[in-house]
Amino acid sequence: MTIQVVGAGSGRTGTLSLKAALEELGFRKCYHMVELLQHPEHIQFWEQISTGQSVDWEFLFAGYEAIVDFPGNRYYLNLLQAYPNAKIILTIRDPESWYESMLNTVYQTNPTSLQKLMMALKLPFSTRSRQIVRIFQLADRVWQQDFQGKFEQKDFAIAIFNYHIEQVKQLIPAERLLIYEVKEGWEPLCRFLIGPFQRAKPFPHLNERANFGEFARRLIQGKF
Repeated sequence: MTIQVVGAGSGRTGTLSLKAALEELGFRKCYHMVELLQHPEHIQFWEQISTGQSVDWEFLFAGYEAIVDFPGNRYYLNLLQAYPNAKIILTIRDPESWYESMLNTVYQTNPTSLQKLMMALKLPFSTRSRQIVRIFQLADRVWQQDFQGKFEQKDFAIAIFNYHIEQVKQLIPAERLLIYEVKEGWEPLCRFLIGPFQRAKPFPHLNERANFGEFARRLIQGKF
């Protein structure tokens, strides 16, 4: 078993829906941010990757055939070196809609001072809590690197979003790349990955934004 599909799209572009769709198409398990939160012990690998160290990809992705969303999307070029036959899916979205979604979900997930205190009190006693904190720290470092502390400047943030899209288009050969909006449904995804479109089951349009608040609350409380 090896990684066959790598998602290079930014968060809040339908990556959770894409994860569900890929698994429906038979790609046995798709790695996503939710997988990291379910397996916080993986954080040590992503910390190493973020500092340019080599890692055992096969060990990290044992049992997975696809990866989308953070943190994999940040390191899609590393993944392509490790899995040269993988196909690349670049999920996109209207930039204005993307910014609004990011602003009202991911940007709001920083724990409050009280929540940080509650987590800190658990740290000496809970390995999982320490790992969750490290996930927050990694995500924050990457966020600051990507947006240079200027995410609240809408035009700047959208420019970074658009730059990433153009960079992927330039770096990935066209025959290996699908530029995709999840609202397109099954047809382009099937055509790119498995051949003629022949899915009868509705496409899994998951309402990530509606569930995000509960998701973040459970994460901070260590109940994920």
